[in-house]
Amino acid sequence: MEIILVETKKEEKRFFDLPLFIYKEDPNWIPHVIQDVKKVFDSSQNRLFRTGKLQRWLLQEDGKDIGRVSAFVNTKYASAMDFPTGGIGFFECINDQKAANLMFDIAIDWLRMEGMKAVDGSINFGEKNMFWGVLTENFTDMNSYGMNYNPPYYQSLFETYGFQTFYNQFCYKRDPLAPIQDKFNVSGDLLFSDPNYSFSDIQKKTIKEVTEDFLLVYNNSWGGHHGFNIMTMPQAQSIMKALKPVLDKKIVFFAFHKQKPIAFYINIPELNEIFDKVNGNLNLIGKIKFIYHKIKRTPKTMVGLVFGVDRDFHGVGVEKAILKFASDCLKKDRHYTEAVLTWIGDFNPKMISIVESIGAKKHRTLKTYRYMIDKSISFERIKSAK
Repeated sequence: MEIILVETKKEEKRFFDLPLFIYKEDPNWIPHVIQDVKKVFDSSQNRLFRTGKLQRWLLQEDGKDIGRVSAFVNTKYASAMDFPTGGIGFFECINDQKAANLMFDIAIDWLRMEGMKAVDGSINFGEKNMFWGVLTENFTDMNSYGMNYNPPYYQSLFETYGFQTFYNQFCYKRDPLAPIQDKFNVSGDLLFSDPNYSFSDIQKKTIKEVTEDFLLVYNNSWGGHHGFNIMTMPQAQSIMKALKPVLDKKIVFFAFHKQKPIAFYINIPELNEIFDKVNGNLNLIGKIKFIYHKIKRTPKTMVGLVFGVDRDFHGVGVEKAILKFASDCLKKDRHYTEAVLTWIGDFNPKMISIVESIGAKKHRTLKTYRYMIDKSISFERIKSAK
């Protein structure tokens, strides 16, 4: 076996094409949109290159590519942890522990030279909403857009090497037309009757207004917590620019207190119900197919990208009220037959309790692993949110 540092355009193409070999016999695999993956490695499109860096490698045997891995230093992510922490991601490998070990070794050696004390994987050189975690449970249901999918043996490859579970990522599913518990109706009715609170979708909002509301709620809910960096306006604009072509304004919900945005529940249609038809490539033909199925509203599943409540409004029933408002809107529209939440970390038991109390069932688990490069530092799982 031979490790090859990806340096040329030809080697880069082999890096991007490797999943076609790994998953060629897997009927459940839906390829990531290649344009999305390429953006991560393009310094002109990924802002993290301004302060961070990455390397990537191919593993070859007998002239055939059998594995790939990327390692990266995201300075914002590293500084948000208790000690400098790098990442590995876009890992693909045949079912061979020796092959996996060779790739882990070279990636970790590079991170060690960059001053990292630990490494998390498999994660993204970017935000947590895409390419994050190792799938460990449910390999048959359609995977959500941007979520990692991998063969079952990846769990063993990581854990045998010495990676430990930093946190679990639970995905939930529910029938959006099913009734919710009475306590949600009570909490919703209490806030709905309070003139200081209001709720709406974004059908009457401009993208500029939605971006401003999103940024405020995100930072007041998550910014600076558990590796979630404070978001800047350019970052929020970039996210909304990427979401704009796929948004269904009927399924993006906000809560307000005295006109100030205090919570959001942001959903999009399940794009993999479209991308399954374009074979992972938004070229001209792929874009035509995408536009056709978007106009037709082909997806019947909606995916919750993010749910957040301003920390100053925890415990007053906003979580329950916005979910009740969303449920009432979905019952009127009656288009979506399933609702999926991308993932909730096991460090957030409060949110897990809320989604389970509205009848959502856990249907998929991923893991974010951590490997301690500096053996003098004890491994600890992520701390639970307060």
